[in-house]
Amino acid sequence: MNDRLNQLSLFVRTVEAGSFSKAAREFGLSQPSVSRAIASLEARLGVTLLQRTTRRLTTTDVGRALALSAREALAAIDDAENAARGADRLSGVLRVSLPTAYGVRQIIPRLPGFLSLQPGLKIELMMSDRYDDLVAEGADLALRLGNQPDSAFLTRKLASAARIVVASPEYLRRRGVPAKIAELGDHDCLGGPADAAREVWTFRRGGKREDMSIDVRVRTGSGAGVVACAVAGLGIAMASTWMCGQELEDGRLVRILADYALEPIDAYVVFSSGRQPSRKARAFSDYLSAVLNTKN
Repeated sequence: MNDRLNQLSLFVRTVEAGSFSKAAREFGLSQPSVSRAIASLEARLGVTLLQRTTRRLTTTDVGRALALSAREALAAIDDAENAARGADRLSGVLRVSLPTAYGVRQIIPRLPGFLSLQPGLKIELMMSDRYDDLVAEGADLALRLGNQPDSAFLTRKLASAARIVVASPEYLRRRGVPAKIAELGDHDCLGGPADAAREVWTFRRGGKREDMSIDVRVRTGSGAGVVACAVAGLGIAMASTWMCGQELEDGRLVRILADYALEPIDAYVVFSSGRQPSRKARAFSDYLSAVLNTKN
């Protein structure tokens, strides 16, 4: 029975990852071992599950159907065992996809508390600023920032943080402190990922919305990069208090244009589609909802 479950586990993860080698690394096996296990599964079932070429793996129709059913069955087994243990004795591996800077600043510092409550649980953090497909990543859940598009994924809002405009004291000494958003046009501004050379920062003051088109001098691919550029004195940045709280506290950054309000940014947990979230995913989501400071 264990061999059958192991074969199915290896097959599901290989399909999700699209690679024998990646599945092998995750299970601590050699690539030939994974390939032989799936070949044995195909022989036992009498069907072809994967089409193999030198460059890629392609899942057959039968393979896709089996991967979906097997993934749900394996998750159900994991959930059943955890249900028998009780909510405070979860076991297994919880795979969490999350943005790098948010993970470093907001999630990792809170992990000791969660793991102390769940000593039998292991966590794998898949940290990336690219929002990959949860199924392909093999994640139980993901943490995402900003508005979430409508999709088949189940989402839950966890927390909100204010966004503010910041710059380094050195930059402000050199270039002056803008008193109005219209003066941003005379300054170097910093931006995150975008398709255009200009972006729009939306402010509110006295209940009135004001849009300011910003000419970005330096652009980076992450929130952490924007904050680092601001600390280096490269310009003025819009950042969430999640991302720049420490820099504000120690004086490396200063808030400016405090009379203007920006739209806050929300953090969401996103669960894989196709079934109800597992007990371990729900437990982690509940814990984060309780400990994240929504006023940050």
